Amino acid sequence: MSAELSRLLNALGLIAIGAVLTMAFIDQVWFGELPCPLCILQRAGLIAAGCGIALNIVFGPKPSHYGLTIIGAIASAGISIRQILLHIVPGTGFYGPDVWGLHLYTWAFLFAVAIVLGSALMLLGDRQFSQVQLISGRLKALPFIALILFFVLTIANIFSTLALCGTGLCPENPVDYELFHMND
Repeated sequence: MSAELSRLLNALGLIAIGAVLTMAFIDQVWFGELPCPLCILQRAGLIAAGCGIALNIVFGPKPSHYGLTIIGAIASAGISIRQILLHIVPGTGFYGPDVWGLHLYTWAFLFAVAIVLGSALMLLGDRQFSQVQLISGRLKALPFIALILFFVLTIANIFSTLALCGTGLCPENPVDYELFHMND
């Protein structure tokens, strides 16, 4: 696999992460489902995974970038598993709505596993690492769009978390944005 094909595949992966983060925001803003602390940590793991992919796009593919991607995805998967185990016992309830029969934290786990598998498959393409590739002044459209989308969603997640949690710990079962009601 060439370094150029690797960048394209990484751009598609970053767009997939952006799509998941966008769907989480739609659920949060449009449907009013505020994320719990575990949900916020799952998003942070996806953002860490996305940072590894973004490094591959900007600086070219490197095993260390894939390593960061895998570490972020494993962190997100571990947090998702924790949330799944909290709600797996009958009668313990659940958090948030289900989509096609699975709750969002279960989908987050499956997506994180897909990131790990995708990164492992990308690591098998040794030729992408042996090619010397200078950073071009211009990125092609798709990688550039993927980077912008990811950057905007990362900033939005930071702002959303600050608004939700204020300056303290995040509420276990949030009902409103703490930052907007600190003086109440």
